[in-house]
Amino acid sequence: MKKSFIILGLCLLPGYLVYGQSTYMNPVIPGDHPDCTVTKIGDDYYTTGSSFNVTPVIYHSTDLVHWEAIAQPVSAAWSGYGDSPGGGCWGGHMVYYKGKYWDFFSRANTMHFVTADNPEGPWSMPTAVNNPAQLSYGLGYDNSIFIDDDGKWYLVVKNGQPNNGIVELGDDGQPTGVVYNLNWLNPSPSYPYSWAEGPVMWKYNGYYYYSFARDLSGGQKVMRSDTLTADQSSWEMLGDFFNESDPLKSGSLFTSPNHSSNVIMLADSTYWVIHPLYAKGEWKGQGRQGLLNQVRYDTNNKPTADYPINTSFTAPKLPSSGIPWMVPKSDFFTSDKMNPEWSFLGYTPDDKYSLTDQSGWLRISPKTGKPNIISKNDGEHNYSLITRLVFNAQTLSDEAGLIILRGDEKSSVRLYSSINEVRHKTIFFNFDDNKYGSENIAGDTVWLKITRVNHSISGYFSPDGLEWTKVGQDFDISTIDSYSDFSTFTGTRQGLYVINSPAYFDFYIYRDAYTPILAECPANQYGTTVSSKVSGISSLDNIHNNDWELYAGVEFGGTEYNKKPDSLMITASSAAEGGVVEVWLDSLDTGTKIAECTVSSTGSWTTYNEFTTNILTPVSGRHDVYLKFKGAGTAKLFMLKWLIFKDSSNPEKTTSVGEFKTGRSPYIFKLGQNYPNPFNPSTMITFEIPNYSFVSLKVYNLLGEEITEMAGREYPAGRHSVTFNASRLASGVYFYTIKLKESGYFESKKMFLLK
Repeated sequence: MKKSFIILGLCLLPGYLVYGQSTYMNPVIPGDHPDCTVTKIGDDYYTTGSSFNVTPVIYHSTDLVHWEAIAQPVSAAWSGYGDSPGGGCWGGHMVYYKGKYWDFFSRANTMHFVTADNPEGPWSMPTAVNNPAQLSYGLGYDNSIFIDDDGKWYLVVKNGQPNNGIVELGDDGQPTGVVYNLNWLNPSPSYPYSWAEGPVMWKYNGYYYYSFARDLSGGQKVMRSDTLTADQSSWEMLGDFFNESDPLKSGSLFTSPNHSSNVIMLADSTYWVIHPLYAKGEWKGQGRQGLLNQVRYDTNNKPTADYPINTSFTAPKLPSSGIPWMVPKSDFFTSDKMNPEWSFLGYTPDDKYSLTDQSGWLRISPKTGKPNIISKNDGEHNYSLITRLVFNAQTLSDEAGLIILRGDEKSSVRLYSSINEVRHKTIFFNFDDNKYGSENIAGDTVWLKITRVNHSISGYFSPDGLEWTKVGQDFDISTIDSYSDFSTFTGTRQGLYVINSPAYFDFYIYRDAYTPILAECPANQYGTTVSSKVSGISSLDNIHNNDWELYAGVEFGGTEYNKKPDSLMITASSAAEGGVVEVWLDSLDTGTKIAECTVSSTGSWTTYNEFTTNILTPVSGRHDVYLKFKGAGTAKLFMLKWLIFKDSSNPEKTTSVGEFKTGRSPYIFKLGQNYPNPFNPSTMITFEIPNYSFVSLKVYNLLGEEITEMAGREYPAGRHSVTFNASRLASGVYFYTIKLKESGYFESKKMFLLK
């Protein structure tokens, strides 16, 4: 019998549908998408919500499954924006009213609105919403908009634990003075519904429905009334909004759905919500995923939303308009305005970036006192980021490159161009206090690449995008990926940044086709599971006839990124007869089939071989890549570990990230943390090198001035140690660095002298 459908990660529906039945697995907007609201305007759907210190984004869809970023309603150049973790914009609801688009949001506990003639903008600068004298508390945060059947519209208000309300608005977006105070809903000091936050409203069969989240830990409640009133006796509490009694709830990869949008009705009388929730355990750091679920009314008109269990759901019966899957997209900066997928981090004046200084390049200029970062959601477990930049560092604090940033902005992985202590151009790979360096042989114009394989992050650089040099060793960033942030509320971000000096970026590539793609990490899938992990990696398992996988946003190249695939290599195992992998672009129904790869028996499920096939038709640009599996019978066909596209006209060298080696030296390049630390007056420093090398080990003060060289000679491969005596130095923070002459490998760590 066919096995059940199990979600792998960030998974959903097959590509560009026309009409008809299909299935999906959530989330529909991977990455941080908190406090969702949703609006239906004609045949189009829009969602937005809180963004906090990240510039907010409006997403558009025609099928509720595929979403595209179309606008940033609040400008990062607005002087009132602020620039601190957890600040920025709270809530957010875009609606169409009286021939105009409106977006309401809160900044610093004050409600504002912006307006536009089109949802894509341009949007006005914010206008503050006046607090009505009839309400004993301010308009607060996490608010939404409700438009009644009679054309009147209302701000649904939340401010502090005990204060909920409904405020009528006039045609100018300001309160009319009519208010419905619901401060009986969550009274002090008992607070029966914790915070009763993120309220939304809708109407169904003559009832007003009012739904709210308990708090960040989860739970969504709903109540109703047949009149719009502040009278508590007129409102009936209906209980849980989501199906908390679903027997498969405990096995879900996601937990605690809440902060749901209002319910929208489709033409076929089905009902739907977009809502956020967190991944469990090791992936909490990626924030609240944007999920789609169906709502069903019982015979008593009580609404219940499906719980996001690990199964395939029936998709809305809606047409898709060719919108690709919502993951970060490659950007070649050929427009004169920023793609709305990019968000700034905090207040960013317009002169801090430009797409017109030099055609086809993005200039990012530094902020004062902190990095200037443009970023996208970091919502997937496997990708490759590539950029080419021009940067001429002059000081040790000058940086420009790629970044993966924890939501609270206190932890990051950075791969960047700079100079070292002796003013040599250097590529650094940095994770918090751990840093590797490699001599930059490319010069001011350099390619940088970061690859993510689950929690393992690797850094590379290249002079031409063909020959890649690895910088140091991989970083395990589980401390970022598993970080739960209930104070700044923001998920992990990825993107570009500069510190202290401007840089020009030629492009930003997400999911390079010529870097191995980990099969266990599809954006969406049907029918498969994953195996147990071996060395941090699983295989795609339980592959049967007609199962499929989606790998979204794959960049194949073109005139800007001069690559063209001519073959595909798949790493797979099979103890059965095997089968065929069909490769489709953009859709399984209306897309283009570009390859078929036959996977034959490898003798066992643990023996993996490489299977190669030619690309049947020319491919360029960015595409969603679908793998459809074919084979005889109902038994498992094969297991899949990696896939990678090849361009034989531009072969990568053995230093390329595209080659995964199994044999290596028993030693790695590693600089140990000094012990003891803090120390007085001496401490031991250990290091490990993989080959016979000339090693330079030096100590610097906070000004970058060299204090002493502890080692400056050749060492054999292996582990070594030296003792540093600081009896003549003052208490404070010092840095010690190691550099290998032959390879240019570089690493630095802090140590603390405490007398």
